[in-house]
Amino acid sequence: MFIYFKKIKLFSSNKFQKSIIAFLCTGLVCTVAIAQEKETLDTERVVIVKTYTPTISDAFKIKSTPVENDSVTQQKKQIRYSIFSVPVASTYTPEKGKAANIDRPKPIEIYDNYATLGFGNYTSVLAEFYSNFQVNRSDNVGVYLHHNSSQGGIKDVKLDDKFYNTFLDLNYTSRTRDYTYGIEAGAEHQLYNWYGLPKNPVLTQGQIDAIDPQQSYFGAKLGGKLQFDDLYFKNASLNYRFFGDAFSSREHHLIAKPTFEFEMGDNLITTNFIVDYLKGRFERSLDLGLQTPNQYGYLNLGINPGLIILRDNLTLNLGAILYYGVDENEKNDLFIYPKITASYRLLDETVIAYGGIEGALKQNTYRDAVQNNPFVSPTLAISPTSTLYDAYIGLKGKVSDVVSYNVRGSYVSEDKKPLFVNNTRSVLGLEGYDYGNSFAYRYDDVNTIKGYGELNFEISKKFKLGVSGEYFNYSLEKEQEAWNLPETKASVFMDYQINTQWFAGAQLFYVGERKDINNELFILPSISETALTLDSYLDANVNLGYRLNDQLSFFIKGNNLLGENYERWVNFPVQGIQVLGGVTYKFDY
Repeated sequence: MFIYFKKIKLFSSNKFQKSIIAFLCTGLVCTVAIAQEKETLDTERVVIVKTYTPTISDAFKIKSTPVENDSVTQQKKQIRYSIFSVPVASTYTPEKGKAANIDRPKPIEIYDNYATLGFGNYTSVLAEFYSNFQVNRSDNVGVYLHHNSSQGGIKDVKLDDKFYNTFLDLNYTSRTRDYTYGIEAGAEHQLYNWYGLPKNPVLTQGQIDAIDPQQSYFGAKLGGKLQFDDLYFKNASLNYRFFGDAFSSREHHLIAKPTFEFEMGDNLITTNFIVDYLKGRFERSLDLGLQTPNQYGYLNLGINPGLIILRDNLTLNLGAILYYGVDENEKNDLFIYPKITASYRLLDETVIAYGGIEGALKQNTYRDAVQNNPFVSPTLAISPTSTLYDAYIGLKGKVSDVVSYNVRGSYVSEDKKPLFVNNTRSVLGLEGYDYGNSFAYRYDDVNTIKGYGELNFEISKKFKLGVSGEYFNYSLEKEQEAWNLPETKASVFMDYQINTQWFAGAQLFYVGERKDINNELFILPSISETALTLDSYLDANVNLGYRLNDQLSFFIKGNNLLGENYERWVNFPVQGIQVLGGVTYKFDY
């Protein structure tokens, strides 16, 4: 049903119009309702006789702006806005910001001079003096005096066991705009006793009283250095040292080292020249029964060219060392050694890999032997050691601001490495070192496998802790054992600044077992030597200090606090618990 409405003009009365419209709407609704009630839907069967082919009707785009077609339109009124500003009362008053206060520590006043004096058991004395004089803005003079002594008193030792160790160093340094030079001089005196008598053979008290075990060492040094800032001739050093003893032993050692350096692009080329001259004499031959002089002399001339390559994370040093050695007692020889090192930052400062292969010709001296073992006899055989190569690889870095580490493994091959061995007793017993109470050198070709590791903990600026350990495995060509060389070493150290006045420290050292020749038994030349084992030892040291003010402080030190009279060298026990206290005073002139 369709209903058609036609617009007609009705009476003008509004009330009449509303009545007509209401009547028509009511009739329409009724008609539609009646029509829907009459209609019914039947089921029919539809048969398709033609394939359905759909078609797409044309699409018409809707206009974005439709045209309004309405007879009634109203004109929009223009609206005008105006802002009426009303002040709002506020009681909030912002405060100005203040910078946070930083607790700045009181600057530590540095003094140019200090003096230390301490006393302890075993009648020990420690004295130090250091002074630095500022001559002018570019020149200064320094003085350093050190003395350490003890009157001895080791339990069950039958000979005098006192010792003295004193040295004086002087230096003068001048700095200019283009170069710096310095001069140094020094003197030293050491006194030791060969107090390590073997238990067998047993000596009578008269024989012991007739022994004079005292040995005195003295020496002097003079040297200079020169360094340029903007020249290819980078620096040079010249050092001379004299060393002797109470048995008329004499040694002269002269070393000169000029260095040239220049840049080639991003790389650096360096060349070191080395002149090493040694001349010495012992009044007694290596055969303890003969009073014939033992003389030695060596001149080693060396050149060390090198190329340093620097990249982002890589540092590479490629070089070699060439030595020509002149021996006044034997034939001359030529030595060539590698000098290659490298480091690479795998992970910034956290993991740094490094490695290298290096060799050198080391000039052994009488003074070096005394510094390592003051109980050597003045009859040594002095010869240089040739380190064919020292190949190593390792990792180091900082895990955090607190922990740092370093691990390294190496393989070292050395020709004529000196080993300390206990001297046999002389039949005649002419001197104080002829009773099996001194040491000599034996040389052998030694290959060594080394392992090293260390950890350092810097918990804070006030507390530091460090741990390190070493392992050695030796293989020798002639000797039965690596005499007096340990297989393991370890150490622990600690420094603690308790507060502004108190400070403390501790050190712990461990050295493993060592082997030496047992000279208490008489061995025929046809029979191989027997070895004895020196026990491992642990040495604990502690120091405590109190700073009264910036200038005056007191300290106390304890050494070998475990109280063991262990033997560093066969038949030479060390002092037991040692306690020393003293005072340090800093000052300016």
